[in-house]
Amino acid sequence: MKKIVAALALTVFAAGLAFAADDIVLKAKNGNVSFPHKKHQEVLKDCKKCHEKGPGKIEGFGKDVAHKTCKGCHEEMKKGPTKCGECHKK
Repeated sequence: MKKIVAALALTVFAAGLAFAADDIVLKAKNGNVSFPHKKHQEVLKDCKKCHEKGPGKIEGFGKDVAHKTCKGCHEEMKKGPTKCGECHKK
């Protein structure tokens, strides 16, 4: 029974990866942010770095979460945009 549950969980997880959007556009007053989701998936490999509760929308995601999580990760990895105009495009 445990093997069946584990296999089912793995299947659901893999399906989430297969159907994830390539690019996501986040609407913002100072210019929309184009988020290359598939590229992040390939680089990070671990969905839980962003999706703590597993695949799907990030609960409470908004400006504050993006600035802390996304920008923080970019600063930590010394990779990716960290200035306003590098993400927000009008």
